[in-house]
Amino acid sequence: MEKIKMTTPLVEMDGDEMTRIIWKMIKDILILPYVDLKSEYYDLGLEYRNETDDKVTFDSAYATKKYGVAVKCATITPNADRMTEYNLKEMWKSPNGTIRAILDGTVFRAPIIVKGITPYIPTWTKPITIARHAYGDVYKNTEMQVPEGSKCELVCTDKDGNEIRQTIHEFDGSAGIIQGLHNIDKSISSFARCCFNYALDTKQDIWFATKDTISKKYDHRFKDIFNEIFAAEYKEKFDAAGIEYFYTLIDDAVARVVRSEGGYIWACKNYDGDVMSDMVATAYGSLAMMTSVLVSPDGTYEYEAAHGTVQRHYYKHLKGEETSTNSVATLFAWTGALRKRGELDGLDDLCAFADKLEKATIKTIEDGTMTGDLYLLSSLENKKKVNTEDFLLAVNENLKAML
Repeated sequence: MEKIKMTTPLVEMDGDEMTRIIWKMIKDILILPYVDLKSEYYDLGLEYRNETDDKVTFDSAYATKKYGVAVKCATITPNADRMTEYNLKEMWKSPNGTIRAILDGTVFRAPIIVKGITPYIPTWTKPITIARHAYGDVYKNTEMQVPEGSKCELVCTDKDGNEIRQTIHEFDGSAGIIQGLHNIDKSISSFARCCFNYALDTKQDIWFATKDTISKKYDHRFKDIFNEIFAAEYKEKFDAAGIEYFYTLIDDAVARVVRSEGGYIWACKNYDGDVMSDMVATAYGSLAMMTSVLVSPDGTYEYEAAHGTVQRHYYKHLKGEETSTNSVATLFAWTGALRKRGELDGLDDLCAFADKLEKATIKTIEDGTMTGDLYLLSSLENKKKVNTEDFLLAVNENLKAML
């Protein structure tokens, strides 16, 4: 077949360890034979981030703002051990955190559901998409240990030098700890609009939950901004689309989610989304079967896998040992980016290719060919475990039949 043409590049962000190996396999086996790929390439592997003093991460984010669509491989966020292993100049920040801050985006994560892998909560027959606010809270906190006898205050000095002071706690009789969190109206507003736009794009109801009964200023501000933006900008659109916006307390939301069948977006503050996305992914079966897309309010999209770089498998690979690493989430990052590029550029054949590649992947698993992690989870009777490359080759056979 003639290769599918692209008119606008997408931004390609390469990564680290086993996912970097899988990245090349996916391109060589499943994309380059069928698509005349146009991409602006950035190497976010840790060695090159170190070589460029992390400038490449910033460059990739600005390129994403320029072109509107990016696909990202999993990357290492270095700790002390990685400092030594890679001989780093410094402990570089998370690339995801840097990119999210520049794009001002919201992270949406949803499970990939396949026959034979039953969620641990059997009523979940439809995907639950977690929308995670990606700014502030505990991730940009200020904290300290406090000696006994101290008095800690919250102090705000306005632009005219006037102070507002509130006592946090007087530490009489015991030392302790304090933590200061913040958020900004601009970021919360972007979060709300991203959530409402994504709900309209995907025709799904959206739930939002905080603890405003306890946090009467901080969490209540989130609730108020969501309500104001929804009423002013989105209610009529939601009514026309036949979808709903629903607010409740976070503990009530957890109870409702567990009893539900799925099929909606659950919007969470930063920490709540961090925790709940892993809980939802695990309950559906596997973090390796979780899509992730960062969406900005201006309509910029960055697709990635929800998991890490699969370090243990990479070390096996370096020893020449066979691996059976799940490539599905990384593969769906590529299909998501190609589909969105096709939608934005009016390329129906590129969208159709992305759809067929996803269907071929799911069919391969449901026909019984899968990597080791899914083999242990699957209830299918006729199943076989294959290595990393053979799985992608099996997907390619199904894809050829669909094209």
